[in-house]
Amino acid sequence: MEIFRIKTNKREEMISITSHIRNILGKNNIKNGIILLHIPHTTAAITINENADPDVKSDILNYLRKLIPENYNFQHIEGNSDAHIKASLIGNNLVVIVENGNLMLGRWQDIFFCEFDGPREREVWVKIING
Repeated sequence: MEIFRIKTNKREEMISITSHIRNILGKNNIKNGIILLHIPHTTAAITINENADPDVKSDILNYLRKLIPENYNFQHIEGNSDAHIKASLIGNNLVVIVENGNLMLGRWQDIFFCEFDGPREREVWVKIING
C-alpha cells in the first residue's frame, strides 16, 4: 500500500489527484489490474467527475452547501456535522480499472479528493492489485 498526503487550502474544495495516481502506477510499473483508493477521514471523500469545466466542481460544492448547510442546528459539538454528512454521501473509496498501464477513465473524468472540513493535511491510501 502507498500513502500520499494532500494539503488542502479551503474549508471545501475538490482537488484532482489523477496525476498522483498515474505517477504511482508508473513508479510501480503496473500494466493491468485495479487500483483501490481509500480516504481515511470522516470529513473528506473521493469521487470521479468531470475536470474539463471548473464550473462542475463549483456546482457540486455549491449544491452540497445548499442541501447541507454548515449552520444548520446539528447536535455534533465540533460544529462540522455538515462535513461528515457530505463525506458520507460522496464516499471514501473508489476502484479504478488499470489496462495497459492506463487508468480507465472517461474522456472528461478525473479523480477528485473532496475536502469538506479544511484546510487540513490529509492522506490518500492506494492499494494496487495486479491482474
